[in-house]
Amino acid sequence: MPALGRGLNNPDDPDTIRILVATDSHVGYNERDHIRGDDSWKTFHEVMTLAKKHDVDMVLHGGDLFHENNPSRKSMYQVMRSLRMNCFGDKPCQLELLSDASEVFQGAFNHVNYEDPDMNVAIPVFSIHGNHDDPSGEGHYSAMDLLQVSGLVNYYGRTPESDNIQIKPVLLQKGHTKLALFGMSNVRDERLFRTFRDGNVKFFRPSVQKDEWFNLMSVHQNHHAYTMTGYLPESFLPDFLDLVVWGHEHECKIEPTQNAETGFHVIQPGSSVATSLMPGEAVGKHIAILSINTRTDKRFEVTPIRLKTVRPFVMKEIVLSEEKAIKDVAKKDGNRTPITKYLISIVEKLIKQANEEWHAFQEPDGDNEPVEAPLPLIRLRIEYTAPDGGHFDCENPQRFSNRFVGRVANVNDVVQFYRKKAQSRRTEKMEMDMPEDSVISQLNVDNIKIGKLVRDFLSAQTLTILPANNFGDAVSQYIYKDDNTAMEVFVNESLADQMSHLLETDKMDEDEIATAMNEYRSKLEEMFAAGQKKIRTRRKLKPKPDNWDSDMEGSWADQPGAIDYGDERDDDNDSMASSVPPKTTATRGRGRGRGGRTTATPSRATTKKTPVKAPAKSTAASRRGKKRVQEEEEEEEEEEEEEDHDVIMLDDDDDDEEEESDAEDLFTKPAPPKKTTARQKAATNGR
Repeated sequence: MPALGRGLNNPDDPDTIRILVATDSHVGYNERDHIRGDDSWKTFHEVMTLAKKHDVDMVLHGGDLFHENNPSRKSMYQVMRSLRMNCFGDKPCQLELLSDASEVFQGAFNHVNYEDPDMNVAIPVFSIHGNHDDPSGEGHYSAMDLLQVSGLVNYYGRTPESDNIQIKPVLLQKGHTKLALFGMSNVRDERLFRTFRDGNVKFFRPSVQKDEWFNLMSVHQNHHAYTMTGYLPESFLPDFLDLVVWGHEHECKIEPTQNAETGFHVIQPGSSVATSLMPGEAVGKHIAILSINTRTDKRFEVTPIRLKTVRPFVMKEIVLSEEKAIKDVAKKDGNRTPITKYLISIVEKLIKQANEEWHAFQEPDGDNEPVEAPLPLIRLRIEYTAPDGGHFDCENPQRFSNRFVGRVANVNDVVQFYRKKAQSRRTEKMEMDMPEDSVISQLNVDNIKIGKLVRDFLSAQTLTILPANNFGDAVSQYIYKDDNTAMEVFVNESLADQMSHLLETDKMDEDEIATAMNEYRSKLEEMFAAGQKKIRTRRKLKPKPDNWDSDMEGSWADQPGAIDYGDERDDDNDSMASSVPPKTTATRGRGRGRGGRTTATPSRATTKKTPVKAPAKSTAASRRGKKRVQEEEEEEEEEEEEEDHDVIMLDDDDDDEEEESDAEDLFTKPAPPKKTTARQKAATNGR
């Protein structure tokens, strides 16, 4: 296992790879807000400026660079501007690529951007995608693909198949330091949990000098068990990793923590902009410079850097019944005025605290006047359950928040009132069940988690026809993907499936029909959870009849009979009747995780695979019955070209029978031809 070193952060050391690490920039978040609209891109620009200032070798981004998978032109412009201003230049990049780039990078430009002779890249950026900027739509492209094809970002770690994931590293070398950079873009957490558990995740490793490589991995998944399978346990990752950069979680935990079971370290940089007013977002925002050196032994150092353009955010929670100054007024009539005055005094203190904390982290700017602090984000969360016989008369939260216009950035939700969760009680059978008050209270939060809200609401209902998990996925597609037909397609297909199923049965009794529909609904839910149920996000239409008059009869696309279900429903019925269902994947939704789609083109394979060894039996009971992660052996394909120097990938369990001298020969490469910059080409042509 690598050791935490000191003094490695030296830009002049020829054997140290220095990486600026950041995650979850969420450029474009709340960009229509006239106060907070520019926060995200300004902080991203600060991050890229720090990369240039500290002269790092590369930037590693852990996903969610954009807040939307279809970012606005403003967001795309600001990101491209920052990347071009800080990552391009005449300084030569000292990183040498040892692996086959086409195995990792897809598209027309399947190579690292700093080796492109037509571009002058000084600081390359390597990034995976998150659950916000994931591929979608026709062609299965993402905003990261646009940055990749423009030469601004090296987009790696794609996961085209969520039930069969192959992770191949980008092999880099600087001096005597060797870095194996692994990446896994976001996959829906429940599906990824099942894929790891079934042993369908394969890691490829270098074939030579395995112990001399520093194995760095970037992931973008839930880090904590929000549900039983809705996260990625650290124990699922292979123990040969040295450091894991964890994206998706917004709380900043920049100091490395070691996993006692696997031995590797984990850092969680967190987001660079607050996208929700929660306690985890109130922690100071940091990035880090990761320094790696494997010259004598594997060592690394993490140097945190506090971000200074982040809008200050202070949060506090109180329980009114426990506040000495206010608990006695619960049994008095007309107690709104004293309660309001008390809450105003607390908010005033929070505003003062936020401004003081912001100034404390700003560097003095010579003789210039001190910079005015931006309007802070303030959140006061109040539990106002009154004692028996009492009552707290609280002011409307929006009216209360509007008192601080011009002093806070979130002028509509400074306070959030909620009651203590009451004991669940059953109502009459015919009365609609509602979710708990804690779920309803989320409607007051500026960043509603639609997926969780729908799931909690549907869990309180008893659906007979519509499958609940498909329902939630359709709502997410409608909200987050701007798919206006998602709900219509879901309802029509579900009803058509039920009718088709009922027509195949002989049960005509009313009770038996209800039972059959409920059983079929449960089967649809199981198929969707197992990834066997195809869900279309866009409806397919039949050809419009030649005699159709849109002016008289309306749009053809709006007619129920215009939807063409094709063979999809038949395929679903066949898959349920078959003992071995076909392997399919569902479309991606935006919640805490994403599933993959099979429409993406797999990377061009340049190697052939040997039979995979049977995985060893697991000895750790705490791994939830997970099969050992398979590391597939990869051999070099016979080629006629003599200039192929790519490092071979091998199974970690194979015996290394090669002599050390032979291994060294694989890394002894002829000096690459000196790169001719675009400026030099222009000067030569002008002579």
